[in-house]
Amino acid sequence: MTIYAETERLILRSWKPSDLPPFIAMNKDSRVMKYFPAPLSDEETAAFYDRIQDEFNRRGWGLFALELKATGKFIGYVGLHEIGFEAYFTPGIEIGWRLASDFHNLGYATEAAKMVVNLAKSYGIKSLYSFTAEINKPSERVMQKIGMKKIGEFEHPKLTADSPLYHHVLYSIML
Repeated sequence: MTIYAETERLILRSWKPSDLPPFIAMNKDSRVMKYFPAPLSDEETAAFYDRIQDEFNRRGWGLFALELKATGKFIGYVGLHEIGFEAYFTPGIEIGWRLASDFHNLGYATEAAKMVVNLAKSYGIKSLYSFTAEINKPSERVMQKIGMKKIGEFEHPKLTADSPLYHHVLYSIML
């Protein structure tokens, strides 16, 4: 296991096979997936886990597993990801997060995301994007708290126009 960074309460580390069961449970939780098109099946989460590993192997960075220092418990991820669709702001690298519902509204996403911004600088990344459905105010607040600025809005190309998640806000930060 590789530890990439630590904050006061968190460890950002490489993923372990033992993270997969709680990751599957997290991605099935309707509270966690409220601002996504649908909860993920076991197979979809396993494929996502594999994509995360592939990105680390290719780039040396990715979506870091997030662990509570006090307990060693896996609580989600925060990290960097190559944007996987075409839009006026791509290609680019996004900063993103997803935490188990028991760990929402405790400042963990903001705490870890601030550390990821510092890691991105150390990797030579010059700018980061973050985006979410316009109705996802909690994630938008994290973007603001880590110093990102709203630079636009867009319709997500992987969603249909009748989806309540179709309209997205776009934030960026220069490093």
